[in-house]
Amino acid sequence: MTNIASPVSGTLVSKAPARRDIGIKRRYAAERRFQAYGMAAIAFGLIFLVILLSTVIRQGYTAFQQTAISLPIEFTEKTIDPGNKRATDPSVLIAANYGALLRDAIVKQLNINASSRPDVRDASAMLSKGAPIQLRDMVVADPSIIGKTINVTVLADANVDSANKGQIDLSVDEKNRKVNDKQVGWMNELKSSGALFKQFNTGIFVNGNSSRPEAAGLGVALIGSLYLMLIVLVLSLPIGVAASIYLEEFAPKNRLTDLIEVNINNLAAVPSIVYGLLGLSVFINFMGMPRSASLVGGLVLTLMTLPTIIIATRAALRAVPPSIRSAALGLGASKMQMVFHHVLPLAMPGILTGTIIGLAHALGETAPLLLIGMVAFVANAPATPLDPSTALPVQVYMWANEAERAFVERTSGAIIVLLLFLIVMNLGAILLRRRFERRW
Repeated sequence: MTNIASPVSGTLVSKAPARRDIGIKRRYAAERRFQAYGMAAIAFGLIFLVILLSTVIRQGYTAFQQTAISLPIEFTEKTIDPGNKRATDPSVLIAANYGALLRDAIVKQLNINASSRPDVRDASAMLSKGAPIQLRDMVVADPSIIGKTINVTVLADANVDSANKGQIDLSVDEKNRKVNDKQVGWMNELKSSGALFKQFNTGIFVNGNSSRPEAAGLGVALIGSLYLMLIVLVLSLPIGVAASIYLEEFAPKNRLTDLIEVNINNLAAVPSIVYGLLGLSVFINFMGMPRSASLVGGLVLTLMTLPTIIIATRAALRAVPPSIRSAALGLGASKMQMVFHHVLPLAMPGILTGTIIGLAHALGETAPLLLIGMVAFVANAPATPLDPSTALPVQVYMWANEAERAFVERTSGAIIVLLLFLIVMNLGAILLRRRFERRW
């Protein structure tokens, strides 16, 4: 400690208190800087999260609405069944020219000269190419409508839908957009008469994949994801819990179990695409399972999810106080009874939380499913897990690679649906933990 003479009284004054005060001020300043850095990091993270979510929602919320056109369709027998052969040959109804019915209806609705081929072609292009299939299904289901005029609501073409939603800049030159001036005028005419309108897009939840954006939906992907999650849950939960109970409660502590624990922790950090390569080589090439099947995808995701569930389950078992075990054994319970009657029920909230988080992780995986062929174009819903299928994240990947402008909103809409599923699953994990959690 250094003493100096006071310039006023001449007494000795110690420098230590002054230095101690300076050190305290520096520590407080460093603490404030650290808090400021942490708050800045959180702020940056929240800003980018808001930007991401707002971009996805802004581009995707319109996918849940679809432009439709209501037309009075004349189901003329001359066009559908001119020779009245349907009684002996029902395939006549399937092979009829329903596109002609739509063309005549839109021409009549817009008062277009039927002899002007360019106008007729442009008017017909405003309707979805899937509209004739809709009319065919109506006639096949109820042939009695032949000869009648019925108001039918059909989907508009994807370009008309985009223009009606304001996604196409109509102020640019006509040559640089996919909707010409005549079609814009006809759109306004139909809109003013109430024949063109926007409705809730149920097709995005029930339709399968399609090359036509207005008819493309997530129905097949939703069913495929459901099959995947069921397979992962049925396989990974019992296997993961059983492995965790053995390793934590029954296995001897030796080099072998230490090696198993290290490998389980390492498997949890392995990139998911490695599991896809494993599934491709073992389940498809070696075992001969069908490509694009939900069963193969479920097995691959089960292998990927097992380490997460095992780690979470062991942590939940380890969190149960040793006094519970000692009390059960002291009252005469066997070790099996102690585990399954006392320890496992108390650890169940943590096990369920880990399982749900593992399932949510598996639901959002894309890379392993691409390698086993679930990227295939599938238009029909799978009836069993052995049928070709796809999944939500794979459907997002496929639509993102499409060139047409209308698939951009479909991609963002699919991302919104996927995010909602993930949010619900994570909220479920949080609620289960809070509902059943116990403080020791």
